Amino acid sequence: MQVRQEIFDTYWRFATMRQEVFFNKINNVPPPWTSDPIIKTYKFCNAYRASDRVSQYLIKNVIYDDNRSKHEEEVILRILLFKIFNKIETWEYLENKIGGYITLSNFDSNVYSDILQEAMNLGHVIYTSAYMSCASKEFGYDKKHQNHLALIDKMVVQDRVINRIVKAKNFEDVFQIIQEYPLLGKFMAYQLATDINYSEIINFDENSFTIAGPGAERGINKCFIDTEGKTYTDVIHWMTENQEKEFQRLELNFQSLWGRPLQAIDCQNLFCETDKYCRSAFPDLKSNRKKIKSKFTSTPEPIDYFYPPKWHINDQVKESLANRLPPLEIFDFQQLDNHCQQLSLELDSLIKNTPEISDNLSKQLKKYEQKTQSKKSKALQNEDTEKPQQLCLF
Repeated sequence: MQVRQEIFDTYWRFATMRQEVFFNKINNVPPPWTSDPIIKTYKFCNAYRASDRVSQYLIKNVIYDDNRSKHEEEVILRILLFKIFNKIETWEYLENKIGGYITLSNFDSNVYSDILQEAMNLGHVIYTSAYMSCASKEFGYDKKHQNHLALIDKMVVQDRVINRIVKAKNFEDVFQIIQEYPLLGKFMAYQLATDINYSEIINFDENSFTIAGPGAERGINKCFIDTEGKTYTDVIHWMTENQEKEFQRLELNFQSLWGRPLQAIDCQNLFCETDKYCRSAFPDLKSNRKKIKSKFTSTPEPIDYFYPPKWHINDQVKESLANRLPPLEIFDFQQLDNHCQQLSLELDSLIKNTPEISDNLSKQLKKYEQKTQSKKSKALQNEDTEKPQQLCLF
């Protein structure tokens, strides 16, 4: 394959820098967590998909929460419902309104639809902005969320899709089963298959199957001049298999996920993030997207990272979290400045509205000015008399 060398190398450098930011934040290193101006300015996903805030919430709170049912049908319902909207606030709004955990026994597409409609009426955005979801009226409803809830009802309640998924022979079979359903294109089906594979329902090698999303395709086209007949999937697999060699070639100190190398889903995502990065780093590079939409904003709530137990890295994660530095309290000078300005305005108003204070203050100011002027005059006189004496010494 023929690479566009500078962009191809940027892929590996970006992965290294983004992972450095990840560990700097974990270790409570004071910001900025990188010297790279682009990563410092714009929002980028983690090098590892499972480390992103929404994926962490899915793994820890939706799939593996000890208070929730471990029954396979319950788990598949929760994964599908959470990931279709892919927004923490939507999930928590639903659970707050139903007054407890989301379960098969209280799942009613009409009731849930009314709750989400209420949220939208209040101005809440119920879908993620991370990717576009299909919005056709496949199930006859006018609203997108109604059709998506009907889809979940069909998959989980009517078809009991879990029975086919647990019998799947490989990771690609899971993808194919999900893709059969409407409103779920290839990319979404792949994402859902990956999320289900985080759970105990199935346990397939993530590197055994992958596909490129639209963003990854753009990234691959930027990194490679000619793939010599290899498909996007082939390219992702090649990157996954050759990552260690490429990091060594560029002498990059890539910090893996506590010993877990980048998986195919991660390399796929990194192509998408490289495409975004290049819009700023290489603006002259041909692309149908010119700007990075989202600016970086620090999220104050720290994440106690937790990964699928079958990865066998959680003990190392706990150790790292236990040994991190205490968080640095950053003084809010802007807030102090606002308080000072408010106090100044209040004092000014008090002086203007109290004649006695105003008169007394004016007299004191005059006396102060007279004394200051007198001191300045004496100082000047002394300076004039001292200068000739100083000159005589030389």
